[in-house]
Amino acid sequence: MMAQSTFVIVGASLAGAKAAEALRGNGFDGRILLIGDDPDPPYERPPLSKGYLMGKQDRETIFVHPSQWYADQGIDLRLNTTVTAIDRDRKAVTVSGGKTIGYDKLLLVTGASPHRLAGVPGADLDSVLYLRRVGDCERIQRTFRSASRIVLVGGGWIGLEVAAAAREAGVEATVLVAGELPLLRVLGPQIAPVFADLHREHDVDLRLGARVTEIVGESEKAAGVRLADGTRIDADAVVVGIGATPNTQLAAESGLQVNNGVVVDASLRTSDPDIYAAGDVANALHPMLGKHIRVEHWANALHQPGTAARSMLGEPAFYDRVPYFFTDQYDLGMEYAGYAEPGSYEDVVVRGDLASREFIAFWLADGRVLAGMNVNIWDVNDAIQHLVRSGEQIDRDRLADPDLPLEQLTAG
Repeated sequence: MMAQSTFVIVGASLAGAKAAEALRGNGFDGRILLIGDDPDPPYERPPLSKGYLMGKQDRETIFVHPSQWYADQGIDLRLNTTVTAIDRDRKAVTVSGGKTIGYDKLLLVTGASPHRLAGVPGADLDSVLYLRRVGDCERIQRTFRSASRIVLVGGGWIGLEVAAAAREAGVEATVLVAGELPLLRVLGPQIAPVFADLHREHDVDLRLGARVTEIVGESEKAAGVRLADGTRIDADAVVVGIGATPNTQLAAESGLQVNNGVVVDASLRTSDPDIYAAGDVANALHPMLGKHIRVEHWANALHQPGTAARSMLGEPAFYDRVPYFFTDQYDLGMEYAGYAEPGSYEDVVVRGDLASREFIAFWLADGRVLAGMNVNIWDVNDAIQHLVRSGEQIDRDRLADPDLPLEQLTAG
């Protein structure tokens, strides 16, 4: 029966490629269609704000598989193709041009799109840039070669990584942060200053509490920004990194349950038993956390599709990995494991030295580690994930003691 089945994957991304790979790896020998509107075959996104953006990686290294791999695996890869509708009754999708394709199982890995500067005059000027696709990255690369100064709107991970890349390229960078500190919501007031200080040390102009009211233009190009207090900051380009929105329109129009993403169970199954979702677009029930979460990070796109593939094949599977992400900025490397929403933790314990930027930070609630972040300390993330997963109460003094191995902090 499986040999006669057609599985359609909407989204030719890292998640889409890993899902197709997992289906073949788990013995599915039916038809696989991998459909995406990007002109490039599936690629990794972290290099777009890190190594590839800085010219430290060749273009060929960002792709998930060589182009020939898809043909060798019997995967029908369709690029520059948009899925415009899902007909759940007929079990078919419609693609650009009007053709319909039937499916037995359907996987949505439609990702997310950058928030736009809504209602800001001049936001549609040339050289107002966003970073999501490889083409966006390459345009920013070209900008680094010609610009002397840029403005980054947004002090999240993307904004800070692009600022670091700009400084490494010798371009002056101003980062506009709406709040009191960059990454304040994610890291809290004890750890967020580490990143603010890091960028100031590399001569980034951090503007805190800054709100953009206009993109100033000259000759149809961005020439700077104007802030709510009237300040004008000149720039040769403006890069906007103010978050992303899950691409749920296709799912919503077909009547699937949508709430901050496509709602799925722990097996990544949607409200339709023949449709699944994974990656940035999936708001998935996490067994360890006991609630739905949507994670916009590389590790989710890498690992969730394996669970989705097994579920599509009728195997018992659920996704319960500890959420994980990483960043590299200048000489700072960081890994973060766990899930500590603002207001969910009561305490932050630091093992090491914040000033030298060699430390591990732990976010705790009721003495239990919700998340841990290792900065310029390596080979500890597995132990941090074990602490998170254990759910055990840990004495904060033992947690802060650098001479006590993390592996000795739990009973298991």
